[in-house]
Amino acid sequence: MIFIRYENWKSYIRYYPVTCLLMLANVIMFVVLTFNGGSTNLDTLVKFGAVVDAGPEKEELWRYAAAVFLHNGFSHLLFNSFALLVFAPPLERLLGWWRYIVLYLAGGILANLLSIYLGGAPAPGTATVSVGASGAIYAVYGAFLYIALLQRAIMDDSSRKTLYGLLVLGIIMSFATPNVDWVAHIGGLVAGFFLYGLIIRIFPKSRK
Repeated sequence: MIFIRYENWKSYIRYYPVTCLLMLANVIMFVVLTFNGGSTNLDTLVKFGAVVDAGPEKEELWRYAAAVFLHNGFSHLLFNSFALLVFAPPLERLLGWWRYIVLYLAGGILANLLSIYLGGAPAPGTATVSVGASGAIYAVYGAFLYIALLQRAIMDDSSRKTLYGLLVLGIIMSFATPNVDWVAHIGGLVAGFFLYGLIIRIFPKSRK
């Protein structure tokens, strides 16, 4: 079962350094937001890189990456940190650190782009502000879905069933929960699926 963490903290940091750094970046940015108006303050979120679906901010490309590391409130940070902590590590070991970074960041950026440009035009005089690592985390899930469907020998049956259950629950909650960017979730899932397939073909991991 690849989604059960058996490591102690010392081993976890040694085996999954990129995942640890990603979580640290999320926490650092949460602290920065807290001391600059608060992580639930929309003006603060926009100032530090939230994605906005209207106005000049919509065209500022740096936001599509920066927003991956911002969270709206502690519960948002906690939920995404838990998902990152528990479910992402096997992919870091499988891909190697730099391929994992490429998939995570590219998946998060594509999820944000899809959210803005496929999410529909905002009502006149309104704008939606989006932040969070969810799109990148769903890209990780998309990579695991590729593995579960097309590289079945890599994933055991229990892990495959856990993944399917996680995706079904996640998609249902994405639509059922108010103020959740379901387009970013689905977009991240699809992006991660295809990004993983491209990465393993273009940058195959060397076998020693």
